Amino acid sequence: GGYAQLVDREGEAIAPQGPPTLGFGYPDDESTENEDSAVTIRAGRAPATSGEVMIDAATAEDHDFSVGDSVDILFEGPRDTFEIVGIIGFGEADNLVGATLAVFELEAAQELFNKEGTLDSVEVTAEDDVSAGELRNRIAAAVPDGIEAQTGDYIADEQSDSVQEALGFFNTALLVFGFISLFVGAFIIFNTFSIVVAQRTREFGLLRAMGASGRQILGSVLVESVIIGFVASLLGLAAGFGIAAGLQAMLGAFGLDLPSTGLVFEPRTAVIGLTVGVLVTLLSAIGPARRAARISPMAALREASPQHATFSRRRLVGGAAVTLIGAAILGAGLFGSLDNAVSYVGLGAAIIFFGVTALSPLFAEPLARAIGTPIQALLNVPGKLARQNSQRNPKRTATTAAALMIGLALVSMVSIFAASIKATSSKILDENLKADFIITSSAGGGFGGFSPEIAAGAAAQDEIGAVASLRYGEFRLDGASRFLSATDPDAIEEVTSLGVVEGDLGDLDGDGVFLSTDVAESEALAVGDDLTMEFPAEGETDVPVAGIFETTDIVGSDFLVSLDTYAEQYSTNLDSVMLATVASGVSTDDARAAIDTATSDFPNVTVENQAEFKETQAGLVDQLLGLITALLALALVIALLGITNTLALSVFERTRELGLLRAVGMSRRQARSMIRWESVIIAVIGAVLGLVVGGVFGWALVTSLADEGISEFAVPTGQLIAYVVAAGAAGIVAAIPPARRAARLNVLEAIATE
Repeated sequence: GGYAQLVDREGEAIAPQGPPTLGFGYPDDESTENEDSAVTIRAGRAPATSGEVMIDAATAEDHDFSVGDSVDILFEGPRDTFEIVGIIGFGEADNLVGATLAVFELEAAQELFNKEGTLDSVEVTAEDDVSAGELRNRIAAAVPDGIEAQTGDYIADEQSDSVQEALGFFNTALLVFGFISLFVGAFIIFNTFSIVVAQRTREFGLLRAMGASGRQILGSVLVESVIIGFVASLLGLAAGFGIAAGLQAMLGAFGLDLPSTGLVFEPRTAVIGLTVGVLVTLLSAIGPARRAARISPMAALREASPQHATFSRRRLVGGAAVTLIGAAILGAGLFGSLDNAVSYVGLGAAIIFFGVTALSPLFAEPLARAIGTPIQALLNVPGKLARQNSQRNPKRTATTAAALMIGLALVSMVSIFAASIKATSSKILDENLKADFIITSSAGGGFGGFSPEIAAGAAAQDEIGAVASLRYGEFRLDGASRFLSATDPDAIEEVTSLGVVEGDLGDLDGDGVFLSTDVAESEALAVGDDLTMEFPAEGETDVPVAGIFETTDIVGSDFLVSLDTYAEQYSTNLDSVMLATVASGVSTDDARAAIDTATSDFPNVTVENQAEFKETQAGLVDQLLGLITALLALALVIALLGITNTLALSVFERTRELGLLRAVGMSRRQARSMIRWESVIIAVIGAVLGLVVGGVFGWALVTSLADEGISEFAVPTGQLIAYVVAAGAAGIVAAIPPARRAARLNVLEAIATE
């Protein structure tokens, strides 16, 4: 097997985002046509000559290829044209976990991949009376040392585990966003039960007067929460199917096409979903249930009405203490040397949210006054009433805004982090990149590679000065996986600054390695010492330290070897990046034309100058930011539903009040306006608090990653202002249902409401 990248009908390279572009040999004999083979021929036949190829069914369908068509394929060497003689799948799958596949006749593949006379793997089928394990043992005893024999089940499990491990970050990310949504939802559930309990004060008081105990009242509210949680969780499980399909489509829109065999629903999903949903609802209802249990029987004699809640000193002290504890845990995770620092960061952030939420009523009233004052000036009476309603119960206003605060805090933190990455990247390129042109794989995002012939062709152009390629490979150091960079030692310093501290780059022409200052210090190595590196080809090898360098930003690794050393240790020799300068006395346009000539036969690369490359790097960060924001949008939608829910309950609670306002002359339009702007005030309060908290989190995150190279702290002011404006607009949308209900109230019935 080896590298083989297909070219579509429009001449563009087919480059999956993440999965590789694979080619391999396929022996044309009867042994391959059995039901045990992993490869299944869907149409046509196996290749029999060097000019024939089979491709995977997914690529054929996506790019309109069929048997009999011609297709261009890119290799480490020059591209070539083949006739498609077959379409293949892997079992029922149309490709191999998203990878594109080009299958050649065996000897042709050996020539194409520079592996004449050798094989990478051999598939063996046992006779009927021989078990797989027995056959494996027989083969293991017969093959030379260094050749491993394993059963098909073992290899399948190993490859499946490898794919799951590669997608582990994605599973973790989804769990994090799921937790955030539950966290936001918990605030809404708490607020809802708090309002409902307050509205049923007379009812609970009457039950107490009739002999119900506080424990019975507590139990009734908690049982109610369990029922609601169970029903809502069932609806959530059903909605999850649609969200999963939408999530897959969204990832595809961001260029991340994940392999899928369709929607998979496992029993554990139902068990975990129902359990978590019920528990979150139950825990969120405990506080309101305890308040209901403390209601006095005398409450049955009082008329229930909205009360003006005051901020207590106990809440101030408690909220401040919780916030400080969360800040301490967050700081330990960010700046300490803990084993599981990420967990401490998450725990600290969650505790800070609780602390800020407890303190937020302190800020809700002055913020409502500040935000509502211009609204009052603009709308007169409806604006004044909207401001007063949002100030009336700061605790309720703050709790409603808290859900939105959490979502916007996370979005603003990610925005600040992304802006800081872009600022840092721009500074690094300005300070260290000398190349005029950067050639990268068109797959983008660091995926894929391209033929070394591009660098050779560019170096042969008179208009081009220095040309240096970069390749990346994985090796092991003390049992741990590390990555190295390989380059041309004679040209690399002409295209970038390495900051050589000790040694001569010319010494890399042998088998030496250059180490970054960090690695040299941590491993206590100096020039002349040997570093034991474990490579895929030769295993453990003692490599002499030829030098020490300081600047790793452009080469992207703490270990630097020559291209010759790389070729000795790795079977695939593809360039990941190529850097080139303009020859002295040559115009940039002429040099660009020369580069275009060198790359004209390779549609899998992108040629950019420094300004274009900076823009591309910023675009990759923006793409990641967009993906994270899109996932966080679910939490923001939940928060806005919370505002709608709270306002709807508030309208119900204030039915008599609204009836009186209508009776003294308030129009339906003014009633809608009052509710609408009350929603805007709540949403903007949540946005402002979220930006403040998110700004602190963003600063802490960037500061903690200074040692990882993120040195610039940048605040995207315009973007953050846009979030506040968007929150206000979303508040208007969230207020539509409760505002319509308020405007449609029957005046006489509303006045008569108890």
